[in-house]
Amino acid sequence: MRPLLMACLSACLIALSACAAPAAAPEPAAAPAAPTSTVVKVDRSCRSDADCTVKDVGNCCGMAPACVNVDSPTDPQGVAAQCRASGRMSICGFRQITSCQCVAGQCADSGAAPDALRRPATSP
Repeated sequence: MRPLLMACLSACLIALSACAAPAAAPEPAAAPAAPTSTVVKVDRSCRSDADCTVKDVGNCCGMAPACVNVDSPTDPQGVAAQCRASGRMSICGFRQITSCQCVAGQCADSGAAPDALRRPATSP
């Protein structure tokens, strides 16, 4: 009986020592992305209507479509990160922009309703 007890005790000690073996060091967790200190400057300048387009420029509410220069950089994720970092968040809506035009050298919402450019239906 004693050799059986010793065998069981040895098996238990081996099993416990396997559990207590040092584990490999875990991979370091990726640090959360810090808001960038570089603020993207949105360019709204234009010479003609063709220079303007609708892009999401972002704000503390989320998506924010605006009329900007077709080559202008935008960074809605960067804007959202800066809002979170400063504790500013909100929920709000935005006006649907269907087209842009160049007004006095600045891209602006043309204000045209989606159906404004269609011919009226004629009655038979």
